[in-house]
Amino acid sequence: MELQIKIIGYLLMVLACVHVIFPKYFGWKEDLAPLQQINRSMMKVHTFFIALTVFLMGLLCVTSTQDLLQTELGRKLCLGLGVFWLIRLFFQFFIYPSILWKGKKLETIIHIVAIVFWIFLSYSFLWGYFSQRS
Repeated sequence: MELQIKIIGYLLMVLACVHVIFPKYFGWKEDLAPLQQINRSMMKVHTFFIALTVFLMGLLCVTSTQDLLQTELGRKLCLGLGVFWLIRLFFQFFIYPSILWKGKKLETIIHIVAIVFWIFLSYSFLWGYFSQRS
């Protein structure tokens, strides 16, 4: 389980870094231009802090693997992270409309990879919580 949490950590740090390409890939300069400055700024700031949070989750997994799995606080963090990623999985299925990915090869691949990844994260963190219960 420790190796699995470390791998998750590195994957989360990569995911955080991928957020750097979002503005260009999604054409934010053009798409967000009609919005008020506050809304443009909020998109950029929220994306930055989502990426930072995901990166720090990954860093926590890499640097504190044993603490996450073997201490009461660590197990509670695993529970919280498991629930967080389970909710993210729910959003992948029920909030993102299929029109965003259906019939588009790259977007469909990303959608499927995301589903598998969110399941892997949810399962791993929840397993880390429930398997270590005394």
